[in-house]
Amino acid sequence: MTAGAPETTRFRAYGPRHIDTIADRYGLPDEVRETVRRISLVLPFRVNSYVLDQLIDWDDVPGDPMFQLTFPQRGMLTGDDEDRLGKLSADPADRLLLREAVTDIRGRLNPHPSGQQQLNVPVQDGEAIPGLQHKYRETVLYFPGQGQTCHAYCTYCFRWAQFIGDADLRFAAPDPSGLLDHLRAHPEVHDVLVTGGDPMVMSTDRLRTHLEPLLDVATVRTIRIGTKSVAYWPQRFVTDADADDALRLFEQVVDSGRQLAVMAHFSHPRELATDLSQQALRRIRATGAVVYCQAPLIAHVNDDAETWSRLWRAELAAGAVPYYQFVERDTGPHAYFKVPLARAAEIFADAYRTLPGLARTVRGPVMSATPGKVVVDGVEETPEGAFFRLRMLQARQPSLVGRPFRARYSATAAWLDELELDPATPADLAAAVRGGTASRTEGSPA
Repeated sequence: MTAGAPETTRFRAYGPRHIDTIADRYGLPDEVRETVRRISLVLPFRVNSYVLDQLIDWDDVPGDPMFQLTFPQRGMLTGDDEDRLGKLSADPADRLLLREAVTDIRGRLNPHPSGQQQLNVPVQDGEAIPGLQHKYRETVLYFPGQGQTCHAYCTYCFRWAQFIGDADLRFAAPDPSGLLDHLRAHPEVHDVLVTGGDPMVMSTDRLRTHLEPLLDVATVRTIRIGTKSVAYWPQRFVTDADADDALRLFEQVVDSGRQLAVMAHFSHPRELATDLSQQALRRIRATGAVVYCQAPLIAHVNDDAETWSRLWRAELAAGAVPYYQFVERDTGPHAYFKVPLARAAEIFADAYRTLPGLARTVRGPVMSATPGKVVVDGVEETPEGAFFRLRMLQARQPSLVGRPFRARYSATAAWLDELELDPATPADLAAAVRGGTASRTEGSPA
């Protein structure tokens, strides 16, 4: 890894048009360079100088987990699709055919999993409210339009469709007016998750225009900010020109009597190992905000118990709360990153056993699926065979929250729809898991 002083320069993003610059500077082999170029025609690619200089071990490329986490890799698309892209991109005369191929490939990658567009978007007066998702009774997700990018993109990101320039696939609110109207119509909502993209790519002045109006809604008691910035650009809270302003805004939210929860995405312990990330966490916590940590279990990056044990211990040592280990969603390069549920449950259990009590706040492995958040509590052997023990941690239908159920053990299944439910599963649970939930209704949360 490149040594040197902490990054204090102005943020600069590097994308597909900088592939040659990156390859020349860091010594990427031609084959890897071409792979990044081809795959980034379909999947979003973005890094920055902090990721390049502080997080990636260039002596271990392409196997380095942080390189896998941020650079497109061979195997993320089918071999046929990659060859197709290579041939069409080689000839400028095939530009139209290339565009059609990219659209076709993206459409086959399930850009909006778990019914996000069909079931989660609330409707008022016959119109979908832009930039909102309302899946669970108490919680609304809010996507401010100016925050729908990130300091760097994760290759596994289940919201990759936000970043490819297709307005039809993008969640984005131009301002908070639609959110405020929806909150007033739904006083049962007490939790707003500001997400993206990454809200922390916005300037503090812009972020304030989205957060301050929430302080006038008495029923909102918790404001969450989903962010990868502490991992990918901790300067946002330390050395950026408006870093202190951002922290004062956090203090303002806390002083209003709300809980401010920073939902920090850490996928690998190396992301917490720099002085800048540790400074950022200390400064955030000093405002009174609580930092919760979550990430998916993904092949090639963190698919072993020792990595998760180190990650959760590092989070606890930094004063943050280990919260969720997610199962990689069935979208984008899912085939490349997926880990079978049987192996995921084993990794979680092995890592969990090594933790001190205060780190055992973490829950997993969790599938954020169409009916809700389903946790794999383990495997049980019975006279009828082996079963996964499953439980609804959160649910689109509140009556299902906390309910246990079972599915036949499978060594290869990696998602909920690949499981065979126990025939004894109660009818309401079985209907929800198999897609029998009611569709969105006018004016109500999905």
